[in-house]
Amino acid sequence: MKQRLRHMIYFILLVAIDQVTKYWARTSLQEDGPISIIPGVLKLQYHENTGAVWGIMTGRTGLLSVLSIILFIILLFIYFKIPQKRRFLPIQIIWVFIMAGAIGNIIDRITLKYVVDFVYIELIDFPIFNIADNYLTLSSILMLILGIFYYKEEDFEFIEKLFKKKDKKNLMNEQSLEDEKISEEQALKNEESNKDDESN
Repeated sequence: MKQRLRHMIYFILLVAIDQVTKYWARTSLQEDGPISIIPGVLKLQYHENTGAVWGIMTGRTGLLSVLSIILFIILLFIYFKIPQKRRFLPIQIIWVFIMAGAIGNIIDRITLKYVVDFVYIELIDFPIFNIADNYLTLSSILMLILGIFYYKEEDFEFIEKLFKKKDKKNLMNEQSLEDEKISEEQALKNEESNKDDESN
């Protein structure tokens, strides 16, 4: 419980950092123009992104908002299924960063109808991004590295169990329908048998 409370505090702080930097970009950077941090390499430049991360699916804000909310609900559900063991602490923290990144951009899409981006890597002409995008990208990379070099396949059985439970329910429903079908067929046979007996 204490661990999850700490994670909630981390989550709030991460979202706050993202929103404060975006507010600064809207109020200062938009008016004052780009700021060169490292000439020819890194620049802070205001940009309104109506698409997803790095400008993907531009102009589909409504669809992206719905998809983002669904994704966040799934992420939140999985977070509460992560085992509360010390070994899984890195996954829990990474998941907090991923959720913070997701909700940070969701807030923008709902309130502004676009996402505020302002970090531009000029050297490689990389699409302009924001702090929330960083949370998502770096956390995903770190999760991949941990999945390859630190965790074993059996460590992720808690995710498999989520799908197995679903499959089990589906099998039970299918079995129930099959039993009902057999019962109906048996009832029809009995009814036909009774009719034959009466005619005889």
